[in-house]
Amino acid sequence: MADYFAHETACIDEGAQIGEGTKIWHFSHVMPKAKIGKNCSLGQNVFVANNVVIGDGCKIQNNVSLYEGVILEDYVFCGPSVVFTNVYNPRAYVSRKTEYRPTHVYQGATLGANCTIVCGVTVGQYAFVGAGAVIKHDVKSYALMVGVPAKQIGWMSCYGERLKLPLVGEGEALCPATEEHYSLRDGRCLLNKTTEN
Repeated sequence: MADYFAHETACIDEGAQIGEGTKIWHFSHVMPKAKIGKNCSLGQNVFVANNVVIGDGCKIQNNVSLYEGVILEDYVFCGPSVVFTNVYNPRAYVSRKTEYRPTHVYQGATLGANCTIVCGVTVGQYAFVGAGAVIKHDVKSYALMVGVPAKQIGWMSCYGERLKLPLVGEGEALCPATEEHYSLRDGRCLLNKTTEN
């Protein structure tokens, strides 16, 4: 007996690897070579293609299709109708199955509702992509991205709060919810481990 839950309308192909405690809801389809971690939630009408890897604790809301080449690390959040692609220049009459470009979303990242992630990019850990944004280039860890095409407008904490920035471009930033400190240096943001309790 499976140690995950799949709604009776979900299609789980034989061979799919699904972790303990994962829930797969109405009309979703998981292909045979897909790998899904523990304690994930896949909403209604989610498609998981062959060779997609989903880490532990991911939440994938309704109407998201994860095509071959997509890797989600642990605790990634995909809002409703997030769009992934795997071919950069598709034509209906040209087969480009050997040209798939991988997309890697690192631990703890949030992808807002209706955003589009163009294939071949990486989204850094704990990055936050706003609703409706279009990501065409790599996203730095902790970056807050909005717009079409997306631009960085700030930094986000692990907790999902916008960091209070220093008066100057570099220095220490603070999460208003947890009071964790982050170091801003050379265009990067890092959690300052020495400030943790």
